[in-house]
Amino acid sequence: GKSRNFAVIPKKGRYYCFVCHESGDVFSWLMKRLGMDYPTAVRDVARRTGIVIPERAERAGPDPREPLFEAVAVAHDWFARQLLERSDAKVAREYLEGRGISLETAALYGLGYAPVGKAFLAAMAELGVKDQVLLEAGLTGARDDGSVVPRFRGRLLFPIHDLRGRVAGFGGRLLGPGEPKYLNSPESAIFHKGKQLYNLHQARGAIRKEEVVILVEGYFDVLRLVLAGVEHVVAPLGTALTPDQAVLLKRLAPTATLLYDSDQAGLRATFRAGDELLRHAIRVRVATLPPGEDPDTLVRRGGSAALEPILRDAMDLLERKIQLLDQKGWFEGVEHQRDALDRLLPTIRAAKDPFTRELYLSAVARKTDMRKDVLERDVIDASIPNVAASRASRPAEEIRPRVGTGRANPEIQLIKTVMVSDELRERARQEVAPTLFKNLQLREVYEAVLRTEYATQMPDDLSEDAQTAWIKLKEGLHRISSPDMASTYDKASQILCARSAYMKMATLTDPGERSRVRTDLRSRYPEADRWYEYMKAGRPSKTSKGNMNAR
Repeated sequence: GKSRNFAVIPKKGRYYCFVCHESGDVFSWLMKRLGMDYPTAVRDVARRTGIVIPERAERAGPDPREPLFEAVAVAHDWFARQLLERSDAKVAREYLEGRGISLETAALYGLGYAPVGKAFLAAMAELGVKDQVLLEAGLTGARDDGSVVPRFRGRLLFPIHDLRGRVAGFGGRLLGPGEPKYLNSPESAIFHKGKQLYNLHQARGAIRKEEVVILVEGYFDVLRLVLAGVEHVVAPLGTALTPDQAVLLKRLAPTATLLYDSDQAGLRATFRAGDELLRHAIRVRVATLPPGEDPDTLVRRGGSAALEPILRDAMDLLERKIQLLDQKGWFEGVEHQRDALDRLLPTIRAAKDPFTRELYLSAVARKTDMRKDVLERDVIDASIPNVAASRASRPAEEIRPRVGTGRANPEIQLIKTVMVSDELRERARQEVAPTLFKNLQLREVYEAVLRTEYATQMPDDLSEDAQTAWIKLKEGLHRISSPDMASTYDKASQILCARSAYMKMATLTDPGERSRVRTDLRSRYPEADRWYEYMKAGRPSKTSKGNMNAR
């Protein structure tokens, strides 16, 4: 006929049939066409191409995770068919059409639909997938009454692959009312949302070639850029960028460009991700989108031509911070400069590369008229006692955050009060910036607590280390008594707000000037002054400096 009915896209390593709407890679072709399982398909391709796959002597039997991968692959194939064929998937098809994604494109990238109800359970049973395997693969969930339900219901699904190209889990976008809007597969033997990145399995070659990776926030952002020919793009899986994800990116490219939304939430995510990348000696640039735009809407309207100048004009992470603070007048007056420093110093401390850190120190010293050696001393002092900061560049499984009872730690005391009291949490949003926290895990917990309405329920976007810290904090909530809660908050907030000022005062050599500064600080932060006197006295002597720096 005149119309094509089958297409192979060598650049993507994918095929698509316009008649039956099947799609996949060479391995799924062999599995569907010839009935092979995944390992057999891999070995067949290797044999045809002259590649020898060595036998792994250390494994006595098959990979114990293989049934999970096979179950997820079967589920993926079923979900993809539902998107194209089911009548109740019309809402998903219309949603994609509204986002400018054709069904052919959706099929090519493996998108699917999870219907409401138990059709998924019935289909998996008919295909012979065992209930226990579905549960272990994160495809179903068990309720308290013992009943089993599909994890994804009424959602548009995005397959998430491991580095070998196997589907390991899904990200689901809710298409009706309810929460959460996006839901990932749970942690399992094959899926770890803090260790995987959307589209990394396809983008690896392009990232190496370009020597830069573009990070965006969402699945649709990735799809839109890839469709526009920008292939070196990935996205975290709905969470803050983790140390493990940064390690993956460090292996592929020396530079990262952050292309997040330019609203307040997007900026917070940008600087948080940027600091994490700096801890792994990755150069970080920030691309600024027009107000109200995200990568998806921008490229959908203007194509890659609209994106090119934005990427070209991307600036260094610290320079972007300075630019935003300058626009808000934060470098006018001593008090504003002090607040500006509190927001700039964490990025300087995060810079693992010595040349980048030196450049950052010089830039901030020039902008604030501060002596460079004073800034450098603060950075060094913060890095010595704060074990969490020095451990941040290690993979998450090697990190064990040290969060104890925290009776003398103002960061822990403040978090506990805002977890318990809605009123104090609202005050903290206005009075205590997250950048005042020097313990990185506690800072992440604090930011999450400020964002949530139910502060005693663990947010699902915390890193593994922050989850551990959150659990220990909640265990200690009973030690906060209601009558003392407000005074505990006042004391902790004053200490955090004044801590850097007291550290700076300690560097002054003129006794008269030091006395004047101390008098001013005492009048503004009486609780912090008592803390300073207590710590200076050396009680307890072995940890006074560590507590002052929120170990």
